[in-house]
Amino acid sequence: MKSPKFPVTDDHIHIDPVNGRGLEAAKDFLHAGGTHLFLVSKPSWSLSVHPSGGADYAPVFDETIRVAGLIAELGVVAYPVLGVHPAEITRLTERMSLAEATVLMKAGLDCAAGYVLEGKAVALKSGRPHYEVGPEILAASNEVLFHALSKAAECRCALQIHAETGPCLDVPDMAKRAGIPIDRVVKHYGSPDTPLHPSVIARHESIPHLIREHRRFTMESDYMDENSRPGAVMGPKSVPRYTNQLLTSGGMTEEDCFFIHAETVERVYGVPIVL
Repeated sequence: MKSPKFPVTDDHIHIDPVNGRGLEAAKDFLHAGGTHLFLVSKPSWSLSVHPSGGADYAPVFDETIRVAGLIAELGVVAYPVLGVHPAEITRLTERMSLAEATVLMKAGLDCAAGYVLEGKAVALKSGRPHYEVGPEILAASNEVLFHALSKAAECRCALQIHAETGPCLDVPDMAKRAGIPIDRVVKHYGSPDTPLHPSVIARHESIPHLIREHRRFTMESDYMDENSRPGAVMGPKSVPRYTNQLLTSGGMTEEDCFFIHAETVERVYGVPIVL
């Protein structure tokens, strides 16, 4: 296989050998031209983990790191992103109080932060439910999100947030209070109207415009790698394929490609993107 001429980074992807295609999906990414990816930990329940303490999240994080190592052996650089999925609050409150769930999710983030401090992961993940919830759950979720922002500030790492559709205009103030620069707070499945760093789904209608404006953004597939939902949200080839289409059509130059897939990624996450 030829060495790649330019980097292609998927900012948010899951690879799951237990419930999905696993390394075959990673090979698809590689063969389509992908070079780097941010491997995001899946919700605890997807690996049949039902935590009652912060350390109970460790098997989820360990599995993410193990899979990142396997992906690296294929020739793709895989950076682990660890955290507690915001939808966990709904599941946890089925078997404990909201206060207990809040404490547990914070403890899970503390556990994830330990991996970042040890150099085993490069960023944290948190957020708030992307679906309608009551005011008490929303308030508790924002408490957890603020804790995540504070832990990311302590670790000097980026934080990916999974939240409702829209700009999340209240998060910059939370980030300021937590002490983390807003350009290191990544809005997963983002849109250009967010004041946070937008990680935009491949083929988002705004991408050509963002390129022309020389705006900072990254691209993601949000590939879930679940056999029960094949291809959701987009397939593992999506980011490299769309990048190559843009290059072929003239919608993106190689300079643009390095700006999006390397320079911007390095600026947000503080990791090297080297071919």
